[in-house]
Amino acid sequence: MTVFNKTLAGTALCSVLALAATPAFSQERVQIEWWYALSGRLGDLTQEMIANFNASQDQYEVVGIHKGNYEETMAAMVAAYRVGQQPTLLMAAERGFMTMLNSGAIVPVNQVMAEQGYDTDWGDFIAPVAGFYVVDGEPAALPFNSSTPIFWFNQDQFTAAGFDGPADTWQELDEQLYALKEQGITECPMVLPSDFQWSLLENYSAINDMPFGTSANGFDGLDTEFVYNTTGMVGQVERLARWVEDGILHLAGEGMSSTQMFVSGNCATVMSSTASHASVEAGAQFDWNATFMPHEEGVEPRNSTIGGGAIWVVAGQDDGEYAAAAAFLDFVASPDNQAWWSEQTGYVPVTTAAYEQMAAEGYFEEHPTREIAILQLSRGEPNENSRGFRFGNHNQTTAILVEEMQAIWTGQKTVQEALDSSVARGNVILRQYEQLHAGQ
Repeated sequence: MTVFNKTLAGTALCSVLALAATPAFSQERVQIEWWYALSGRLGDLTQEMIANFNASQDQYEVVGIHKGNYEETMAAMVAAYRVGQQPTLLMAAERGFMTMLNSGAIVPVNQVMAEQGYDTDWGDFIAPVAGFYVVDGEPAALPFNSSTPIFWFNQDQFTAAGFDGPADTWQELDEQLYALKEQGITECPMVLPSDFQWSLLENYSAINDMPFGTSANGFDGLDTEFVYNTTGMVGQVERLARWVEDGILHLAGEGMSSTQMFVSGNCATVMSSTASHASVEAGAQFDWNATFMPHEEGVEPRNSTIGGGAIWVVAGQDDGEYAAAAAFLDFVASPDNQAWWSEQTGYVPVTTAAYEQMAAEGYFEEHPTREIAILQLSRGEPNENSRGFRFGNHNQTTAILVEEMQAIWTGQKTVQEALDSSVARGNVILRQYEQLHAGQ
């Protein structure tokens, strides 16, 4: 993280990384590191985005380093920051938002972009995507790999059961899933996604306009408390528990993920990220389709909420490094690159300009399921129940919720017992976080 031609001594690691990743022109460039959490094909595409930027100009060089999953990447940054070896850019998941915001280790992205002379149109970012990262009217991080859950289904099996596709409401869907099993069409009408707490619980709450916590799900202050044990969430979890007991909703198994269970044809439906497009398109050997997430009867559905990650600018760098960071972020946010990223990955384009460019080029006519996530995210104006979830130590409270839900699946607790316990334990974590960051 230096101007690379300053010195070779003491920067051997950076030299090795640079020489391995780029040609000799890197010696004339300002070099920065971006630590990211995507792996496999998504990691390859991340590196391709970086290579495209490096080839597009001759002033800056971004070196992308995969540091593991989101939690491992965050832990690596914390350790590096303590000894002054932090990267300039960091990818962090949306559940790490409050941790990043209150870390004292970041510079708001709008500040960096403005100081480096970029007139970024933040109003062009899709509302539920950009809104999640906005603090006091200004964006704190640049949305990058943003996703939302959609409803994937086996069209062949729904047609065989006499249905055009999944119903709009949970009540009608309930009847359809039982029909799929009772007619002998499938033994697995639905598979539980690995991130069910996001797709089937948090997004259920948002779409059906229910509070998950007080203080606008944490957007209005650190004094937020979980309340999902007192809302329609109880009925939702009771429905899911009944489905598990009746063999309608299956836990992923046999060495396969939930997406693999769907792609293999073993299970008729799954509610999971739009970023599953690459896996489904490449692997499904049947007529598949996707649609919007269901909603409760009598409810006008609201927008779904985002998952995925954003790019944060890390504190402690010099002006040249921030100039490099701003140039790269401007490149990433351009309509051409957002459209390319979305088409390659299945993540949503985070700007209206990119979405409109894709639409004008006929992309969604050829790939209609790719548009579902964008339309679902853009449905109506986000309100205090659908803007998203800003809870301190969100990874910890999520782990508690998952643990308590597993107690329901295994019959160790009733739905109300598990949700009461999850809320009580989660609120302890929230109070600890509030005390630690009071006044920030």
